[in-house]
Amino acid sequence: MSNEQKNGALVLVGTPIGNLGDFSPRAKDALESCDFIAAEDTRVTLKLLNHFGIKKPLISYYQHNMNGRSDEICDRIESGEVCCLVTDAGMPAISDPGEQLVDMCNERGIKVLCVPGPSAVVTALAMSGLPTGRFCFEGFLSVSGKSRREHLSQIQDERRTMVFYEAPHKLLNTLRDLLQSLGDRRIALARELTKLHEEVIRTTLFQAVAFYEENPARGEFVIIIEGAKPQEEEQVDLQSAAKIARGLMDDGMAASAAAKEAARQTGHKKSEIYKLLAE
Repeated sequence: MSNEQKNGALVLVGTPIGNLGDFSPRAKDALESCDFIAAEDTRVTLKLLNHFGIKKPLISYYQHNMNGRSDEICDRIESGEVCCLVTDAGMPAISDPGEQLVDMCNERGIKVLCVPGPSAVVTALAMSGLPTGRFCFEGFLSVSGKSRREHLSQIQDERRTMVFYEAPHKLLNTLRDLLQSLGDRRIALARELTKLHEEVIRTTLFQAVAFYEENPARGEFVIIIEGAKPQEEEQVDLQSAAKIARGLMDDGMAASAAAKEAARQTGHKKSEIYKLLAE
């Protein structure tokens, strides 16, 4: 990677979500080769660096200092330095302040590279047993009443599998709100992924609420929820289709054209509708 980085770059480096054995040789090389590391929590990242014997300057980059720190990091990169961006666990810039830094780098024409690594979203989804062909990541539900209600309203008819993050002390209220808004659906609850007490519970929203009302939640959770079922279209019988056609004829449409339009609306054959009109 050194040839790519010599003119300065931002390198997104995925870090383990629990098991240090998931830290890739390429990620280790990236951290060893860079000029400095921007970390969500420097104390957490320092433990990772110490474990792998890496010594690099660290600066903090998190939600409450990202506005000023983004400019500082970009200035250093434009002067020729290489910055590795890491989060406490998983991929930076995914439900993470690094999103803003990547955007700023793109605006300023700074090269952005990536060393992919573990992701709680994809790991939990793969283990869920729910459909994975199409899915959407919804992050954390807002704690504010209005935006929370808006978010829940927006996903009621979402047909893709949905993935959420949630903290243990908020899990029960989130499950209750999801049940009230979405109705009872199949879900999977993944916690402590890649760690000693890893667990994936496959259940329903109703059963999950009942369980966590009696058992306190422990560990960080990924919630995977089945998408909405497609609404069955109301079946219109042939007599009703003919009635639609007669209404169109009353408005001045010719019988053949009315039968064709009624067929389009109802799915019945034009010839069958026309035959009833002729009787």
